[in-house]
Amino acid sequence: MSLKRIVLLLVMATAIALFFALDLGRYLSLDWLKSQQETIAAWQTSRPLAAAAIFFMLYVGVTALSLPGAALMTLAGGAVFGLWWGLLIVSFASSIGATLAFLVSRFLLRDWVASRFGQRLASIDAGIRREGAFYLFTLRLVPVFPFFLVNLLLGLTAMKARTFYWVSQLGMLAGTLVYVNAGTQLARIDSLSGIVSPGLLLSFALLGIFPLIAKKIVALVRANKIYARWTKPARFDRNLIVIGGGSAGLVTAYIAAAVKAKVTLIEKHKLGGDCLNTGCVPSKALIRSAKFLSHLSRAEAFGCRPTSADFSFAEVMKRVQKVVRTIAPHDSAERYTGLGVEVIEGAAKIVSPWEVEVTRHGGATETLSTRSIVIAAGARPCVPPIPGIEDTGYLTSDTVWNLRELPRRLVVLGGGPIGCELTQTFARLGAQVTQVEMAPRIMIREDVDVSELVTQRFRAEGIDVLVNHKAKQFVVDNGEKLLVAEHEGRDVRIPFDAVLVAVGRVANLSGYGLEDIGVATSRTVEVNEFLQTNYPNIYAAGDVAGPFQFTHTAAHQAWYAAVNALFDPLKKFKADYSVIPWATFVEPEVARVGLNELEAKEKGIPYEVSQYGIDDLDRAIADSEAHGFVKVLTVPGKDRILGVTIVGEHAGDLIAEYVLAMKHGIGLNKILGTIHIYPTLAEANKYVAGVWKKAHAPQRLLTWVGRFHAWRRGLPLPANK
Repeated sequence: MSLKRIVLLLVMATAIALFFALDLGRYLSLDWLKSQQETIAAWQTSRPLAAAAIFFMLYVGVTALSLPGAALMTLAGGAVFGLWWGLLIVSFASSIGATLAFLVSRFLLRDWVASRFGQRLASIDAGIRREGAFYLFTLRLVPVFPFFLVNLLLGLTAMKARTFYWVSQLGMLAGTLVYVNAGTQLARIDSLSGIVSPGLLLSFALLGIFPLIAKKIVALVRANKIYARWTKPARFDRNLIVIGGGSAGLVTAYIAAAVKAKVTLIEKHKLGGDCLNTGCVPSKALIRSAKFLSHLSRAEAFGCRPTSADFSFAEVMKRVQKVVRTIAPHDSAERYTGLGVEVIEGAAKIVSPWEVEVTRHGGATETLSTRSIVIAAGARPCVPPIPGIEDTGYLTSDTVWNLRELPRRLVVLGGGPIGCELTQTFARLGAQVTQVEMAPRIMIREDVDVSELVTQRFRAEGIDVLVNHKAKQFVVDNGEKLLVAEHEGRDVRIPFDAVLVAVGRVANLSGYGLEDIGVATSRTVEVNEFLQTNYPNIYAAGDVAGPFQFTHTAAHQAWYAAVNALFDPLKKFKADYSVIPWATFVEPEVARVGLNELEAKEKGIPYEVSQYGIDDLDRAIADSEAHGFVKVLTVPGKDRILGVTIVGEHAGDLIAEYVLAMKHGIGLNKILGTIHIYPTLAEANKYVAGVWKKAHAPQRLLTWVGRFHAWRRGLPLPANK
C-alpha cells in the first residue's frame, strides 16, 4: 500500500475512533436534537450564514466518513433551516459527502479488489458502464437500502465520479425532501421509524422501478426511430427466418422448430456451412490420415521395424470427401425438414426489418415476412492485399480441399490454429513446408511454453518455421514463384509451388441486405448482450457476430438467438461467454479453457500455477506419447480454477473435465477426490490437482501430526524449534 493510502487510512481511522471514543454520537440522537432545538434555532437566527456553513461541513464529514447520524442531521436541517433552505443545504451536502466516500473507497480499495477479483470485477464494470446510472438511481430512490454501502461499493467499480454525483443528487432528492419536511415538524416525531410509513415505502419502491421503466421507454423510442421508415406487416408468414445454414443457423432453426415456431432456413451454398464442408470435418479427416503416416514413420518407437506406407495424395483427399459425405446427412435439408424446418436453397436479402427476399437457385424470387430474423452468415478466409498474390495464385482453407496433387513446396502464411494444423498435416503428407508468421512466435494467443513446444515438434518433423517474417510481395522470377518477406530489416526470398493463406477469417457482411437497411456493422455484425442488432427483432449468431469463431460457440450462441428472437419481450437471456473452451489439433494437441498466463498478466489478475508433466504419466509412457503438460491457473490460496491449458495427446478431450468444473464451480480438491480409471490419460487431470494440494499442504498441522505419531510409537515428543 502506498504512503498516501496509509496516511489517509490513518486519518480516517483516527477520526472514526475519536467519534466513538468521545461519544459524539450522543449529539446525533433524536432526544438531544429535540432538547436543543430552540437553542440551535436562536443561534441560526443570529448567525444564519455561519450556521449554514458549519452545518454543511458537518453533514459532508459525517457522510464522507460513513458515520451513523445522517438521517438525524437531515431532520435537523428541516428543523433549523426550514423546508426549502434545509432541502437545498442537505441535498448538496449529502451528495458531496457521498461522492467523497465513493472516492475514498476507490482510492483505498479498488486496486486491491481488482488484484484479487479482477475477472469478476471486469464483468461488473462492464455492466456498470452500460446500466450503472439506472441502477444507482433506483437504489437512491429506495431509502430502506443503506446509502453508505452504496457509496462504498460503487467506489470499487468503474463508474465515473461525475456520474455518481449527479445521479446521487437527483436520486436522493425525494427521500431528502421527506426527511427535511419531517424535521420541520420535529416536536411531533417520537422515532425515526415513524417518519417513513409502509405506504411511503411502497411509494419509494414504485419510484425505484422508474429507471427500469425509463430504460424500456428509451429502448422503445430508439426502436420506433429506427423502424420509422418501414411499414410493419399486419401479419407475418413466419415466426423466424434464419439466414445461413452453418452451425449457428442449423441450431437456431432446430430450436425454433422444437418449440413449435414456424421457421425458415435459407442457405445459398451448402448446408453444414464451413465446419462440414471446408473447416472442422475435412481438416480433421486429413489430420487423421497424416497422423497415421506419422505413426508409421515412428515405427521404431513402438518396437517395430522401420516402415512406410504407399499412398496417393489424391486417394487421401478422396477419403476426406467421403468423410464429409458421410456426415452430411446430419446437416441435410431432409433431416431438418423432418424436424419441422422449412429449408430453402437460395440467396437471401433482407429488404425490411420484417421481410426477406429469396432468390431460389432456379431463379424464382419471393418475399417472405417474419417477426424476427437471425443472421448466421458465417465468415470466410481473410486474404491480405499483398502485392503479387493474385498473380501467383493462392489457396485458402476454403479451396485447399480441391487439391488432388500434393504441392512439392508449400508456404503457409499464418501461425494461428488453422495455419498450424495445415502446416503439420501437409508436412506429414510429404510436402516441404515453410510456415511464415510475422509475430515473434506461432500460436501467439497461447502461452510461450505452449508455442515453443509446438514449434520444436514442427522443426523436428522438418518444417521450416519462420517467425518475425512479414510477407511483403509475391513475385515470379525465371518461372519460379517467390515470397519476399522482411526479417530484421532485410528481405528473405522463399521459393514455393503453392501458398496457403491462413491469416484469419472475416465475417460475411455484404450481399444480403445489411447495408441497405442499415444494420450496424464493424468487423462483425454489431450485437448487444442479447445478440440483438440495432434492429431489436434482427439477431446475429456465429462467426458473423463474434467474438469467438468456433463451431461450438456458434451453436452456443444459437440457443440465445433463437430463444430471444421467439420470446422477447416476454423473456430474453444474455449470452454467456464465461467458459469457452477451444483446441488446436496439431501434435502435440493444444486445448484451453479460461485464462492462460499471458491473459492473466495482461489483465492484471493474480494467479497461482499448478503444472503436471504428462511425460510422467503411465498411460502416456505406455503409448509412447509421453510429452506435454497440464497447467492450471487458480486464485491465489484457493482451488478455484481460473483457466486450464493442456498440451499433449487428446488434449481436446481431456479439457472437458475442466470445462465442467469451471462451469459449475468445482475446484481442484473435488477433482483430486474423483476416481479416474487407471491407466488413462485423464489421470493427468487428477495429478495436477495433486500438485496443487501438495503446494497447499498444512505444514504446521502436519508437523503436529508427525509428533502425534511419534508419541504413539512411545518416543518422546521432539522439542519445539
